[in-house]
Amino acid sequence: MFAADYKGPLPPKPDLPYLLHASTLVPTEAVMASQSAQKKSSTFTIQGASSSAKTPLAEPIFILETRSLDPASLELWRFEVRGGERSVSVTGGVHHKGASGPYHLSVTKIGDRLYRLEAQEMLENGEYSLSPAGSNQAFCFQIY
Repeated sequence: MFAADYKGPLPPKPDLPYLLHASTLVPTEAVMASQSAQKKSSTFTIQGASSSAKTPLAEPIFILETRSLDPASLELWRFEVRGGERSVSVTGGVHHKGASGPYHLSVTKIGDRLYRLEAQEMLENGEYSLSPAGSNQAFCFQIY
């Protein structure tokens, strides 16, 4: 029922979000963030100043085939880049120091185990991650 409506490219690997660029899929950078805890916040850090996955789209669209990853658990976060690392500080599910996040993300089932994820607001140029809630797993990308 859903697959008949979606005629775009299919992800070659399950449980990895892909950026949709017209008829091409670009894999996000899958990494595990290191976590350090401060008083009432946690900082999640990824080595490297920028992601290998890049998009010019301010409202990126992702295609995801699931096996074990729950698409509804994914949150969209923006990193700060300092000293060759990407990091985000979170206090109770909200960015530290007044920054906004997580950003709004819509999840639409478009096939059997196939989902379309879309940023629901314009994102500025920078480094971002889709991350399952409660996990250090990160699917990173850059908007340029």
